[in-house]
Amino acid sequence: MSELTPPAPDSATLSVTNEPESIRTAEAQVVQAIERYHYPKASLFAIRLSLHEAMSNAFRHGHSKLPPHTPVRLTYHVKDQEVHLAIEDQGPGFKPENVPDPTLDENLERGSGRGLLLIRSYMAHAQYNDKGNRLEMVYVRPQAS
Repeated sequence: MSELTPPAPDSATLSVTNEPESIRTAEAQVVQAIERYHYPKASLFAIRLSLHEAMSNAFRHGHSKLPPHTPVRLTYHVKDQEVHLAIEDQGPGFKPENVPDPTLDENLERGSGRGLLLIRSYMAHAQYNDKGNRLEMVYVRPQAS
């Protein structure tokens, strides 16, 4: 592969259970795909943190009333200039607009909403489906300075 030819898109759909090894393996697979495209370290951090937060929310909230080994579906598609991630849980969903804004003074002591804030800060696009059980995120590679 030459410097001028980007690698072919790298994508997969994974079934991830709420077990440390399953989560680590899924995150590592996504990170390895991103590393093949030579994204900067800051990008790797932002994507990995957003992915971790999204999966944590899916298990903690989406699957709170489901059997412990119920998997979430993680789909990723890594390209030269963008990383697309989707995390879908099997729970009833929620309305993201009902999550309190963690930056408001009255919510500073609350623990909820910070993961969504991080995701929205790092991702160029972060949107839930109408049901509220699938989060689609897009990270855009920063322009070289």
